Amino acid sequence: MREHPQSSDLLNWYDRHARKMPWRVGPSDRRAGITPDPYRIWLSEIMLQQTTVAAVKDYFERFTALWPTVGDLAAAEDAQVMGEWAGLGYYARARNLLKCARVVANERGGVFPDTVEELLTLPGVGPYTAGAIAAIAFDRPAVVVDGNVERVMARLFDVHTPLPAAKPELTEHATALTPHLRAGDHAQAVMDLGATICTPRNPACGICPWRDNCTARVNGTAANLPKKTPKKPKPIRFGTAYIARRVDGAYLLERRPEKGLLGGMLGWPGSEWVEGDTPEHRQPIRAEWKTLPTQARHTFTHFHLRLTVKTALVPMDRTPKIGEFVDLADFRPSDLPTVMRKAFDLTKV
Repeated sequence: MREHPQSSDLLNWYDRHARKMPWRVGPSDRRAGITPDPYRIWLSEIMLQQTTVAAVKDYFERFTALWPTVGDLAAAEDAQVMGEWAGLGYYARARNLLKCARVVANERGGVFPDTVEELLTLPGVGPYTAGAIAAIAFDRPAVVVDGNVERVMARLFDVHTPLPAAKPELTEHATALTPHLRAGDHAQAVMDLGATICTPRNPACGICPWRDNCTARVNGTAANLPKKTPKKPKPIRFGTAYIARRVDGAYLLERRPEKGLLGGMLGWPGSEWVEGDTPEHRQPIRAEWKTLPTQARHTFTHFHLRLTVKTALVPMDRTPKIGEFVDLADFRPSDLPTVMRKAFDLTKV
């Protein structure tokens, strides 16, 4: 099957300019016979969901140092993995990470499936992630479409339909360009092109390997693409967080329900998070609570959160109604999800 000539142009560029990443096997390594580790590709793709490469690198290196194989991760304690994940956000990914590792380790002999269809049966693996793993880890001709790829395709073919409605059309274009040979390198090359040359602002069209075939460049519309449907303003939710410290230094913490935001994570007891007035709720322990003058502010995918933070020092014989005390020696603020850590940091001001 004859490959699209534009794929050759892009791969030639990628061979010279591929970004170096801790999970990536570069073009020269591939030519030397080194193949990607599916575990590392899967781990990086789960971490990269809704997150940037810069934010992920340190987490990836720490995870792979602690758990070098999928079997090591599958055998890890849930609390330790969740603690190491803290700060990456979208904590359902961490829960699915463990579920998936245990499925692969215990039901598949530690071997990841190599097709999109089989990868989609794994916990936490959706169409994009399955395509990325199939292409990058196993060189399957799977289409991989992230924000960078959408931008490149919209400009290359001068697509003016706004996102997200344009996604099917952009995926068709990306599929048509995906070669059967070096599909993994091609997928990474398009993403690198979007990240380094075909950038959201001021694209460097003069050095782009696809400049001669870019319809938007010819038409002078590249800077305005891709178009996006305006987002609705995010609502603001309010809540209360209680930070109780016992006289011996222990902190009162509560493990959140498995389902929902921050599921399974340790955090400060408190109210529900709602729009409007904070709902009636129980205080976690009897104490003289002081309200901090500053709210903890955090933004989730679908809403902004404003947390009123209340603090108290309690005696040794006081029994909590909610949660349990964690000894100071076992308490690491870095294990808390970001919003809970922001609340804690306010107590130090």
